[in-house]
Amino acid sequence: MAISRAQMLKELIPGLNALFGLEYKRYAEEHKQIFQTESSDRSFEEETKLSGFGAAPVKAEGSAMDYDNAQEAFTARYTHETVVLGFALTEEAVEDNLYASLGSRYTKALARAMAHTKQVKAAAVLNNGFNGAYLGGDGVSLFGTNAAASLVNHPLVGGGTNANTPATAADMNETSLENAFIQIAAWTDERGLLVSARPKKMILPSALQFVASRLLKTTLRVGTADNDINAVKEEGVVPEGYVINHYLTDPDAWFLTTDVPDGLKHFVRVGMKTGSDTDFDTGNMRYKARERYSFGWSDPLAAWGSPGV
Repeated sequence: MAISRAQMLKELIPGLNALFGLEYKRYAEEHKQIFQTESSDRSFEEETKLSGFGAAPVKAEGSAMDYDNAQEAFTARYTHETVVLGFALTEEAVEDNLYASLGSRYTKALARAMAHTKQVKAAAVLNNGFNGAYLGGDGVSLFGTNAAASLVNHPLVGGGTNANTPATAADMNETSLENAFIQIAAWTDERGLLVSARPKKMILPSALQFVASRLLKTTLRVGTADNDINAVKEEGVVPEGYVINHYLTDPDAWFLTTDVPDGLKHFVRVGMKTGSDTDFDTGNMRYKARERYSFGWSDPLAAWGSPGV
């Protein structure tokens, strides 16, 4: 459906002082603070997690050595989506418009819509991370639940699990952040060897910005009359500080990214492309924006999250 003169009557009348509503500022590309971006040349991408070896046993004198087996643990798949939006203007609307070029004005609105969509899709990886209906390659959600199979935490090939969320949901505070650091330090690989993971950065909704600032930047403990040091700050528990993601939907949920590689991924199949043409029969001007990409996760140990309470 093309935008016609009937939908922009005021823009056809002399003396209009201003047109507004399309020129709002945009938040930055906040997904870049969370995801590792890679290019893709196929319809989907797959990444397979490998299981290494277990701890080396003691060999008794004169006995034969033991051999261990390696294997694949699970495969994560990224299926690219095509995101496209356009608009059309009738020939008469373009001819009779008295103010700024309609095409350039609405093209800016189109860019805002495409950028907003990408950030919503990126944040959905974390927003759906506690939902047992959104499963990853290991059969559970990013933060370790599969409601249908009654699974909790991420299963390991060698037995046991890794938990990247607290056993009891907790709001962000000094105690819960310290507990998250302790929990991350205890993570193991598929065969039970410690992976020496550390937090890197906090990803927060805007509602927690000031809580995080007090928690990470004050010299003494927050909210107490004690003269104790702020161990979170002193130990550099979160070396890259915090960033705000305005597309997180839960004001209580908070997240940590870690130094575990090959975790949160953004694949670009086709970058943003724009175009315009004129329909010969109607004379309508048509404008289009299109891109293909995917967001997801491979190794769940790249992130830790709590839904808050």
